[in-house]
Amino acid sequence: MNKFVLAAFFCGCIFSAHAQEESLLKGVEDSLPVSQKVTGAFKSTRVINAHSVEMLAKGNLDFRIMHRFGFVSDGVKQFFGLDQATMRMSFDYGLTDNLTIGIGRSTFRKELDGFIKARLMQQSTGPKAKPFSVIVAVGYVVHTEQSFDSVKPDVIDRSAYYYQLVVGRKFNTKFSMQLSPIVVHTNFPEDINDDRTIFALGGGARYSISKRMALTLDYHHPFGRLNEQLTDPLSVGLDISTGGHTFQLQFSNSIGMNERAYITQTTGDFFKGDIRFGFNLSRIFKVGKRHK
Repeated sequence: MNKFVLAAFFCGCIFSAHAQEESLLKGVEDSLPVSQKVTGAFKSTRVINAHSVEMLAKGNLDFRIMHRFGFVSDGVKQFFGLDQATMRMSFDYGLTDNLTIGIGRSTFRKELDGFIKARLMQQSTGPKAKPFSVIVAVGYVVHTEQSFDSVKPDVIDRSAYYYQLVVGRKFNTKFSMQLSPIVVHTNFPEDINDDRTIFALGGGARYSISKRMALTLDYHHPFGRLNEQLTDPLSVGLDISTGGHTFQLQFSNSIGMNERAYITQTTGDFFKGDIRFGFNLSRIFKVGKRHK
């Protein structure tokens, strides 16, 4: 009987020590820093024209309307450009948190476009922190405007493609910046002397001035042979967030609102007053199951 009591006592001591060890380990684990993803580098999936490092959450649908008007310098006769409007309407959808697809239609050259955007890495803090976010985007554009050439262009002649890498970082609660090199290939440029494949290096920035408002900048410099009348696309804007809406007011020299158009067909010198007023309106809808 004494042996049984002694054995039970030793077993109780072992189980108690094991429980204390588990409790101690759990306390140590709870005290360790936790890795956290950094979000909100930009308030929209686009800085102004270009893709940003932000992605749509799984099941989110972004309905976006973009307007660009004529040059403000056209004066009262053109109501400071407001009489000359072009528009792009698009639908983007988050297949997963790291994969977004989208389609759009522009009145400029009656273009249709589509893209796939994937996140390769997301900025994070804590153990194994990642210093920046990386996304890639691949897109297709085809213009459907009527041709008056004697030999009518087919779909291949009307098509263009782009491949873009975006690397961005949110430095603090106010300032974010990204680099966004892009390659645009146009099968049949409007000017036959232009290079079919154009590389452009640019980027974007965002500076928050309040919880709901931020200043933005979007710029690209194309390399290669382009018509001398074409210029670098530059846009500056103001983001206003109101719940599920993001309203972007901007001034730009670009009339195009897809990658082919604003990289290879921007006219007017921003710094010589060739500036267009425009806006983007983004509305997010939840169409899938609620994401946890």
